[in-house]
Amino acid sequence: MKNEETKNSSKNSTQKYLEIDTIQDNVVVLKDGGLRAVLMASSVNFDLKSTDEQESIIHAYQNFLNSLDFPVQIQVSTRPLNIAGYLSYLRKLQKTQRNELLRVQAKEYIQFLEELIDNADIVSKTFYIVVPYDPVAGEDNGVFDQITSALNPRSKVRYSKEEFEQHKTQLWQRVNNIMYGLKRARVDMVPLETQELIELFYSYMNPDSKPRESLDSIQDLDIT
Repeated sequence: MKNEETKNSSKNSTQKYLEIDTIQDNVVVLKDGGLRAVLMASSVNFDLKSTDEQESIIHAYQNFLNSLDFPVQIQVSTRPLNIAGYLSYLRKLQKTQRNELLRVQAKEYIQFLEELIDNADIVSKTFYIVVPYDPVAGEDNGVFDQITSALNPRSKVRYSKEEFEQHKTQLWQRVNNIMYGLKRARVDMVPLETQELIELFYSYMNPDSKPRESLDSIQDLDIT
């Protein structure tokens, strides 16, 4: 009983220092009331492009930057390569293989991949774009409200369902503008959904944890 209380106390003290209040409907809600959407972006092998293609990409990216009237954050995540799903697929394929020679070759290939990942420093890079919308930024609050917000930022995150949908619509308008602008620069993007956002922030908060194919179901996770 005492250990459980200590665990809960530690958990609450850790959450107190996080800027995230909750994650819902594919949106990250911060303690100060700000909303954030996260887009996963593809990379562009610029060096392999022709001179004309490079100039076209640069021009499109310049137009994209000039069109922005709000800040965005570009985040590059470097993580150990996770091929757990691929290895699982190979093991299933190995078990169902009727040809003995192919079954042996599949086993050796799996062992080779496991040793390669364990011994070599192989990482994957993922590119993210964080799109902000801060509905409370323009509000004219009194001195007391400002002090209360600074001491207890969680008290500011109290949107009704209608307010949240309105703010989310404004946020998604920005998301669509970002996706359209960077599409012309040959960059494809996809917004992260709630479960993917939880997994992303879990990996950031637990950098030493072993990469997994997926976390538990969203219903089993504490995200508030």
